[in-house]
Amino acid sequence: MVSEGPIAAGTTRNSQKAYAREVMSIVGEPSKRFKLKMTLEFGDPDLEGLKFPQDDLLVITPIIGNCLVMRVLVDNGASVDILFHDIFIRMGYNDSQPTPSNAPIYGFNHVECKVERAIQLLVTIGEEPREATQMLNFQVVKAASTYNAIIGRTGIHAFKAVPSTYHMVLKFPTRNGVGEMKGDQKMARSCYVAALRPMEPGVGPPHRRYGCLRE
Repeated sequence: MVSEGPIAAGTTRNSQKAYAREVMSIVGEPSKRFKLKMTLEFGDPDLEGLKFPQDDLLVITPIIGNCLVMRVLVDNGASVDILFHDIFIRMGYNDSQPTPSNAPIYGFNHVECKVERAIQLLVTIGEEPREATQMLNFQVVKAASTYNAIIGRTGIHAFKAVPSTYHMVLKFPTRNGVGEMKGDQKMARSCYVAALRPMEPGVGPPHRRYGCLRE
């Protein structure tokens, strides 16, 4: 969904070229911090309750900041983590709190979308005792979307997680074993249907008003 943005490569052309060349010099064993001590496996039990055939996206409801946020897309095609501006405001934040950002991001058709702000928020996925919490750096974007937020590769990698759209589940390591976050197939299809509806100028998808549930 988001093909480029302020990722590990930086925002300048020189830093991006250096980042691309860096992979050519990687030799030997990977750093220990990238090694998992457990295997993240998917199997038939993960398929229980799903409707087939399906090609649905993985949509979850994690805790972001102090809110249980619905309609969060897990997208390993996105290079950044995104929080859409309207849900950002409904979560109780305002435009004076986050760090201003002038870095643009680009969609699959290379259309530029300006990042309004950047904000770091704690994100919790899974359920006790197998839950995980990470601080993610969200880019706040003013754009029409059927989703409230997108967790991209930066967020997925922060959790050392592996998503499976076929099994509709996100799995990740915790101190107490493998944690998991089930995708909501009904919610995923609701987002898909809403995205197909024509929207009036300046009016977002009607279901977005149910997006944020305060704890």
